[in-house]
Amino acid sequence: MLKDILTESLPGIAVAVIRELNDTQDWVWNVYAINYSKFHLSGVLVSSKGYGIRHGEEVKTSTLRHFLDQLPPLCYVKIEPIQEELFELNNEYWMSYYANETMYERKYIFEANTIAIENLEVVSLVNELGILID
Repeated sequence: MLKDILTESLPGIAVAVIRELNDTQDWVWNVYAINYSKFHLSGVLVSSKGYGIRHGEEVKTSTLRHFLDQLPPLCYVKIEPIQEELFELNNEYWMSYYANETMYERKYIFEANTIAIENLEVVSLVNELGILID
């Protein structure tokens, strides 16, 4: 069964951390799954966790899991908010999904201190400022 899982992601599948205004006009950070490809994704599972060194001690956050039934081509979906105090840690998002009856998986890691205002660029499709890993 494990041999049927491709550890390479399809081209055009990405994760982004986006800085945006919420309903009360406060700046917040959210994590998005983005499908730039022509493939329809189903059974999308995203696991997230943070880890690293804070104040000289090893830190690990809880692992969160999110299930997305579908992620159509040229679409994106918000996975979760992320607090700024976690930016000093490595933030890992492990995504698995089905496309054309094949299961794919990939790990996306925002390394410690890379989620920062000075690293923001326009993330196409979402059309907001953020940091993209594709």
